[in-house]
Amino acid sequence: MGLFRNHMPVEGKTVLITGASEGMGLSVAIQLAAKGANLILLSRSESKLQVALKSVEAAALDPSTQRFHYIQADVAVHDYARGVLADATAWNEGRSPDIVWCCAGMSAPQLFLEMDVSSMRRQMDINFFGTVEMTQAILREWCANDTPVEKEAKHIIMTGSVATMVVIPGYIPYVPSKAAMRGVAEGLHMELMMYPQNVEVHLVTPGTILSPGFEQEQLIKPEISKSLEKSDPKLTPDEAARAAIRGLERGEFIITLTWQNWLMKCGTYGIAWKNNWFIDVLMAAIMSLIIWPIVDLDLRGQVKKHVKKFGSPKVQRKPLE
Repeated sequence: MGLFRNHMPVEGKTVLITGASEGMGLSVAIQLAAKGANLILLSRSESKLQVALKSVEAAALDPSTQRFHYIQADVAVHDYARGVLADATAWNEGRSPDIVWCCAGMSAPQLFLEMDVSSMRRQMDINFFGTVEMTQAILREWCANDTPVEKEAKHIIMTGSVATMVVIPGYIPYVPSKAAMRGVAEGLHMELMMYPQNVEVHLVTPGTILSPGFEQEQLIKPEISKSLEKSDPKLTPDEAARAAIRGLERGEFIITLTWQNWLMKCGTYGIAWKNNWFIDVLMAAIMSLIIWPIVDLDLRGQVKKHVKKFGSPKVQRKPLE
């Protein structure tokens, strides 16, 4: 490690991961198992969890001491988190998890005038409320008055999206769920200073990940969305997990997974806590004054060309009641 201090050591710790049966969540679980963590995997599909658990067990740093468990649950169900944490705590010999990583999520891109609002509600339920309920439930455990203050931090990790930094056509149904999550993360970064316990909050903001969820997205995604994001960097779940874990080990708050997405973050940072104040503020100025105007003109130009080539989307008027 040299001069590098690991801000999130996991060997011997118990980590709960939602959305852990496939994609980035499963890759995170496998890589943390290889670093010595005990894992609790959470997902809706028990059959997928059984397969995922075998992959995680096979990656263990020390199979003789590490322990692995899965819990079947739907994060979109109201008040799911308390039951999950009760199960996890019982399995973990009466101790709540040391690290909770909320990876569960979904995206159903559509043009705003073509979507049904129920789709946006569904994405809010899974992406936002699924994360917020787990976050509140575990923080109430970690920050309770009778919880001892420990030297090593507990970590709550939310999985947002780089899509909140530049909202292109097709992503309106999805982006609010992730933008709201960023608001919670930024608020908690300051609010948790009010408690004596050592708790850190992080927001991981991936871009395109070549996961099963992405393959499902592509089946319904508007062509304009595919066109505008065709040059975006694309990561495998393993690459995304590795980059996210590296940012957590560096102690970062808002974690991006590629240099392009880091630049985007710098241009939308606001008053959020900076990983490096000088570099981030400098790049925010460069992004705002030079890069964002160019990106904006390019994206708007592409939209106009798309309409000229394919025509405007057809809009069906619905009767007003």
